[in-house]
Amino acid sequence: MSGSGDAGTILLLGGRSEIGLAVAVRLVRPGSTVVLAARRSADLDSQESVLRVAGATVERAEFDADIVDDHEGFLSKVVEQHGPIDVAITAFGILGDQKRAEVDAAHAVSIVHTDYTAHVSILTLLAKHLREQGKGSLVVFSSVAGVRVRRANYVYGSAKAGLDGFASGLADALVGSGVRMLLVRPGFVIGRMTEGMTPAPLSSTPDQVADATVRALRKGKGEIWVPGTLRPLFALLRLLPRAVWRRMPR
Repeated sequence: MSGSGDAGTILLLGGRSEIGLAVAVRLVRPGSTVVLAARRSADLDSQESVLRVAGATVERAEFDADIVDDHEGFLSKVVEQHGPIDVAITAFGILGDQKRAEVDAAHAVSIVHTDYTAHVSILTLLAKHLREQGKGSLVVFSSVAGVRVRRANYVYGSAKAGLDGFASGLADALVGSGVRMLLVRPGFVIGRMTEGMTPAPLSSTPDQVADATVRALRKGKGEIWVPGTLRPLFALLRLLPRAVWRRMPR
């Protein structure tokens, strides 16, 4: 990875993610290759077009985050075909249906599996590969939903809380290895994933999250909140009595 934070080979896990795609576009430089990894990778024409306009060479890879037993083989194939990974972006995930998850155990488990367990698997393997390279960057998207889990979305929030803790510990473990991790904690993001929901205060757009992410990556930061005002706000919100907190909306 160059000192500017731009990348040669970018692996985007979650090729349909609005935020992930926007980050990849901003990292592209002449000669960059973006590997778009997602289920139904044959249906990524619009995402590929955006990246090609930005100047990237685009390759597609079939990736189902939920099938963790396939992660190692998938990653080995990506490295074999495209060489060292400069930046890996984990941008997959699901919001799920909180009301359904409260009575449907299988749905609750599926949210946690995708948003936490699958990330633990692929991030562990990515860290191993990047350590072997002796360089590279990981970009992980957590959420303020995991900072203090709310009754209104506790299944999704609990998965993000687990991911945030895992990624924070992994970042510490990577110190001195030549591998860097950027942990991003956005607030409510107005996009496809939240379509139909009432935006929360201090909401962001995918482009705003991507701008902040790439700035932080180029500056070598380890974590950011988007927008930055959420950090002091949540320092205060953590102190709210539980009786008040449980009435907080999504």
